[in-house]
Amino acid sequence: MKALDWGLIGLYFLAIFGVAAYFFIQRRNSVRTAGNTEEYFMGGRNLSWWVIGASLFASNIGSEHLIGLAGAGARGDFAAGQFEILAALILLVLGWFFVPFYMRSGVFTMPEFLERRYDAWARSYLSWVSIIAYILTKISVTIFAGGIVFTALLGIDFWTGAILIVAFTGLYTIIGGLKVVVYTDFIQMIVLLAGSIALTYFGLQELGGLEAFRAKTSPENLSLWRDVNDPNFPWTGIIFGAPILGVWYWCTDQFIVQRVISAKNIDHARKGAIFGGFLKLLPLFLFVVPGTIALALSVGENPIISFPMENGEANYDAALPLLTMSILPAGLKGLVVAGLLAALMSSLSSVFNSCSTLFTMDIYRKRYPESSQKNLVRVGQISTVVLVLLGIAWIPLMELIKGGLFQKLQSIQAYISPPIAAVFLIGIFSRKITAKAAKISLLTGAVLGTGRLILELNQDQLSGPLLYFTSINFLHFAVLLFVICAATLLLLSKPKDRRNFEEIKDIVYEKSVGVYEGSKVNVVLSVILVICVLAIWMIFR
Repeated sequence: MKALDWGLIGLYFLAIFGVAAYFFIQRRNSVRTAGNTEEYFMGGRNLSWWVIGASLFASNIGSEHLIGLAGAGARGDFAAGQFEILAALILLVLGWFFVPFYMRSGVFTMPEFLERRYDAWARSYLSWVSIIAYILTKISVTIFAGGIVFTALLGIDFWTGAILIVAFTGLYTIIGGLKVVVYTDFIQMIVLLAGSIALTYFGLQELGGLEAFRAKTSPENLSLWRDVNDPNFPWTGIIFGAPILGVWYWCTDQFIVQRVISAKNIDHARKGAIFGGFLKLLPLFLFVVPGTIALALSVGENPIISFPMENGEANYDAALPLLTMSILPAGLKGLVVAGLLAALMSSLSSVFNSCSTLFTMDIYRKRYPESSQKNLVRVGQISTVVLVLLGIAWIPLMELIKGGLFQKLQSIQAYISPPIAAVFLIGIFSRKITAKAAKISLLTGAVLGTGRLILELNQDQLSGPLLYFTSINFLHFAVLLFVICAATLLLLSKPKDRRNFEEIKDIVYEKSVGVYEGSKVNVVLSVILVICVLAIWMIFR
């Protein structure tokens, strides 16, 4: 790292805090917005499509992309990029099918929407599940990754790096709310894209161009499709299972949807989702391909990159840091490091804001309904501070968990997502689904998903049917769990338990409502996006 690299990193932090300071001063000087919950938690519900799309992209890019996707490319798991490509299509589902109902309901949170559709129990369940999952996985793992970035690339002590990134991010999130988060996301998106493009370009140059890249990689290293018996990414799991997880994450998770429901109107919300869909085509080229380039640079008589060994095996997760330090000239190293920090900080700020919104609006306000808006904003800021402290406190426990247990802990999100996806998806499109059936479906899914996780952790001691149950690919398991939960919803919804249609008429599908009309521009852009996805599938088949 040269002086120019440090200078670029310094400029990045100045830009982030400049934006945060601008919106903080603007909010403090406005009597209307100073203590307004809609302004603090929802950005005033006047966000434009371009900032929504950029925020969807930037907040989504986290440590699993920086480390996981690049590592997958280096490991030969090119098919991991399918989740990014499929996200583009799922964002169309969000924009065209979910957005009209969310926008018309006027809710702050996804649990609040579930209460409107079902009952208070459903709201409470989703609130607590989301908050606990955010703390145990998203917040702590992003802080952990931030510490690693500081240590590996900047030579700063791990704990110093972890506390620095959480302090910087927590500060501007607390003072500015969602509006600061989404506008800093836009800056972070630009920095992230610039750094990643530079890394891909110089990596290909180092190899000698595209032809040399193809020559040093096997066809399987550049294929998005795997055999049905592939243990990680079978094509059947990608086609049928991954979209279920995608609907949960992109269409029902507060972390993502909060940006869309803060739009000026349905058109901006939909256009923002479409723009985000185009941006989600990029991680394949910005993270997976560089990982594959790192693999190509590690083979031959005079390899440029040498992966570190851990327990006798190459640590491919080091692909992105190794590539950054091995091939980039002065200045661009700083740009890529700034991009890595941007990805971590945007993801962290988004989860801080979403989690504080859930706690304040779904838990605190439910208990103290007479609270003033100013008090609710203060509770949101305090809860963010608590989240910061809990995230830091969880990091030492991560180091005590051996054998990949923490990574498996994160997989519980994949196991609880099918019932949540089913309750939202089927509940919107069928007014016959009842609150009682939704409760049973959510609990059934939670028990089966948690049971699967517990059995996975003890797989070495299993045999017979239980071993078979745990050996089912997680994407195939998601399909099975979704079918079970959907069947539970449909079979246990009794006519006598249905809610009065007048109470839910604005948030369930009716042919006469006409919620899917859209501008011709949105239709054309959606078609182009689908064509782009099909083209990528054909090129990397």
